[in-house]
Amino acid sequence: MQRFATAKKELIANDAAKSIFGTIASEMQLVETEFERQASSNIQVINYLGEYLSASGGKRVRPALLILANKAVGSDGGSEGVIRLATVMEMLHTATLVHDDIIDNADLRRGRSSINSRFGNQTAVLMGDWLYMSAFETSLKERSLEILDILTVLTRKMTEGELIQLTAIGRLDITEAEYFDILERKTAYLFSACCEIGAILGEADAALQAALKDYGSHLGVAFQLVDDILDVTQATDVLGKAAGSDLLEGKLTLPLIYLLQNEPSLLPLIEKVMLSGAYEAIRRDEILTKLDAHGIIDRIRERIDRHSKLAIKSLDVLPQSEYRQCLEAVLNYITERNK
Repeated sequence: MQRFATAKKELIANDAAKSIFGTIASEMQLVETEFERQASSNIQVINYLGEYLSASGGKRVRPALLILANKAVGSDGGSEGVIRLATVMEMLHTATLVHDDIIDNADLRRGRSSINSRFGNQTAVLMGDWLYMSAFETSLKERSLEILDILTVLTRKMTEGELIQLTAIGRLDITEAEYFDILERKTAYLFSACCEIGAILGEADAALQAALKDYGSHLGVAFQLVDDILDVTQATDVLGKAAGSDLLEGKLTLPLIYLLQNEPSLLPLIEKVMLSGAYEAIRRDEILTKLDAHGIIDRIRERIDRHSKLAIKSLDVLPQSEYRQCLEAVLNYITERNK
């Protein structure tokens, strides 16, 4: 029964992906080309690292959101400025991943060796910095103080989120409120900014901009909650990165926060996993059994569903179109994915 449910979710996610990316296939190809161009340099080492990152791929959800938001407010989605800014959002996202992997000592990213594990931390830090600066240099071509302001706030929020999370490493008393504060800074703001900038580039009015900003924020929360569930339920070969890595890195995510609220006696065992960096005091399958016993995964899925409904509600002000339908389909793609 569980296998059937998983297969059904994968089918829903795959169908949603075909609908979304098929509709904007030509624009997404332009983003790929622009990303390769922006990540290239006449400096050999940067060019090599840029090619490595470009080949690593990714879901490209963030640039897709910017393009869909732009089209949903009546623009063509394929203008030079839209493609340029969609690429900027992917570059900012990639830069944060490069830096995150250094902080987390991660060996894998998207099924390949991370930049830091393959080329060293020093190289990875500088490459992440180069991506940030290149993204802002590209965004300056739009000559929009409004967009630059959003990107500046976004970058500051993401950095703050990473710093706050660093101070929380190894803590077993993380509250739900603290968890969501980090989540919003590290994940939701980027989704929100993609949608808001797409609307701005489409010259949408303030109401439409606000609606798409809210849509992106709720979508970002749902995305991260799904990520946290997958970290405790899926295997490494499915995720493309180390399974169960959050706890090994000393991060207490929502499933574990809820579990410790239900079973405080597990505190010393969870602490040993954090300190040892290995699931020896308690195995991953034991943790998953306990999460299921307390209905914690279902509880988080209910929260995901609430944010999904709020995201859909935000789209009510948009005119009906295939692009609005794609924005709705993004929710299925994100909430039913298995990696």
